[in-house]
Amino acid sequence: MESADQVRALNDELRAAAGDPGALVFVDQEGGRVQRLKPPLARLRRPAEAFGALYDADPASALDAVKLNHQLIARELRELGFDADCAPCIDLRLPETHDVIGDRAFGRDPSRVSALGRAAIDGLLAGGVAPVIKHIPGHGRATADSHLDLPVVTTPLNMLEATDFQPFRALADSPMAMTAHVVFTAVDPDACVTLSRHAVQQVIRGHIGFDGLLMSDDLSMKALGGAFQDRTQRAIEAGCDVVLHCNGDMAEMTAVAEAAPELNGRAAERAHAARAAARREQAFDPEAAEARLADLGLAGRGLAERGLA
Repeated sequence: MESADQVRALNDELRAAAGDPGALVFVDQEGGRVQRLKPPLARLRRPAEAFGALYDADPASALDAVKLNHQLIARELRELGFDADCAPCIDLRLPETHDVIGDRAFGRDPSRVSALGRAAIDGLLAGGVAPVIKHIPGHGRATADSHLDLPVVTTPLNMLEATDFQPFRALADSPMAMTAHVVFTAVDPDACVTLSRHAVQQVIRGHIGFDGLLMSDDLSMKALGGAFQDRTQRAIEAGCDVVLHCNGDMAEMTAVAEAAPELNGRAAERAHAARAAARREQAFDPEAAEARLADLGLAGRGLAERGLA
């Protein structure tokens, strides 16, 4: 991708191919290591960990910075034709946390992560972009990278409910969430969350109380096994409203598409609500927001096309 016009044209073509001019187009744009759009299309943004560090010294400034940072991310995304962002990551960062999460987490304290996650959600929504909280109900205790292996967490359920699950419960009104390819033996020892009806119904829809659009993490990750038709069917049967496939392999994409049902019923209602959330853009001063982040030592880096230094 070489220019903003090219990205916008691609996103227009995606919506046309879907036969729906209002279809949401998603991207992973957290900041830090997980940032698909880089200069000159978008500034390099700081990882969640940097905002968490500020929270220790000045909670009010950290919350303000997170909201402004995500409102700026949303502005950049909207200008390129995106209206949904797979962010924020509200997993806890614990001593055993695998580096696949690492500095993508705001911290280890559930209340701090909840507060900063709320600010991130508010910023994206204020910028007219629908957020996707991830990885529900929590990836922080995983000691393996689910892109490569299936993580298994043996923490007791009462501890999970008091820690890892808490930020998701506090932010259960988010319009969308992405599942974790993680086995919690205290929930379902036989299947990871994405493929576990018990985990989806009893933990995500039940204990956490999330009623928004639930999407799987990438079905091509090596945490999952079996044919892609089976992966798709199992995720939908477990209670995911939609599934993601992200590696671009056409044969795999075809298999997923053939196995995925049409979006209807409650899943379609949740998708409609997520669309509505992405249409509530608020006016703000991006130059002032960038200056505020610079004052806090959290400015974006790199020259974006709009000419901001």
